[in-house]
Amino acid sequence: MKPKQNIKGRGAQEKVHNRFLEDEHELRDDFLNYLAKEGETILNPKTTFIETYPKSIVNKVNSPDVGMLYSLNPYQGCEHGCIYCYARNSHEYWGYGAGLDFETKILVKKNAPKLLEKKLRSKHWEAYPIALSGNTDCYQPIEKELKITRQLLETFLKYKHPVGIITKNSLIQRDIDILQELAKDDLVSIFLSITSLNEQTRQILEPRTASIKKRLETLEKLNTLGIPTDVMMAPIIPSINSHEILDLSKEISLRGAKNIGYTIVRLNGAIGKIFTKWLEHKLPDRKDKILHQIMECHNGNLNDSEYGRRMKGSGKIAEQIHQLFTIARKKYFSQHQRSNLNCELHRQHKDGQLKLF
Repeated sequence: MKPKQNIKGRGAQEKVHNRFLEDEHELRDDFLNYLAKEGETILNPKTTFIETYPKSIVNKVNSPDVGMLYSLNPYQGCEHGCIYCYARNSHEYWGYGAGLDFETKILVKKNAPKLLEKKLRSKHWEAYPIALSGNTDCYQPIEKELKITRQLLETFLKYKHPVGIITKNSLIQRDIDILQELAKDDLVSIFLSITSLNEQTRQILEPRTASIKKRLETLEKLNTLGIPTDVMMAPIIPSINSHEILDLSKEISLRGAKNIGYTIVRLNGAIGKIFTKWLEHKLPDRKDKILHQIMECHNGNLNDSEYGRRMKGSGKIAEQIHQLFTIARKKYFSQHQRSNLNCELHRQHKDGQLKLF
């Protein structure tokens, strides 16, 4: 039976215990007391923004199958509330939970542009593409007000440094002026995250993201303006969006995308419990089938941590998904050639600046 209580506009349906904290009950009481003080209920928690002051902002990525070597995240936690998000677990390292805390307690790094500039000016830094949103979306809702990502892009442009972006928010259109300038020198590549063509599916999977219509419009507009933008259909979740691979591939190819990437969902850490609770609320009649099919993709588990296998899965269902993407690429993206971002301009720019001293 479907639970009566449902937190509208949120992905996670409850707070979950932070495995790094000893006293679960104390944290929960503090949270409930805070809500009562603010005149809220557990069914309608507000988002709070907490400013942090990191000493560095560019992170080296040690996972060999992620497809990036360096990342930069101006925010930790994400109000988008995507229920499957692997980044939920990282919130536990900040002392928060991977459930509602991840969506309602957003850490903000206002000094990120200054830290990036310091990094790019360093004589020890060798230019290499830096990915914005390696962990949480750099265009989540608060970015409209704070404009930290825009300042970061201005810094990349100033120092002629390559940057990659992955987002599911149409707010990226705000920065088209900077993106066009970067694109002229092959300094930017963008992956727009689109997991479904079904708006109802989007609303329950990714409750505070841009609509599918807005994302498709954004994809078309960016490509029309000469800003290279492809699509990540990630994650593929069996029996939720796995049947849409060919239809979505066709649609995005018509909108100018030259390539499509994908991963298969894996429910690592606290996400397994959060996702299971979400299924009980949103898709109770399909819960067991979906969980069993996810497990079939990961050797009987909800998660697989093996590098090289964890992203694409294994077994019959994973192989069927792989074959569908092979067909999609041959049919809709046969002319695609992977473009390399330009690292030479930053070297020239830095050499020119050093000669001034």
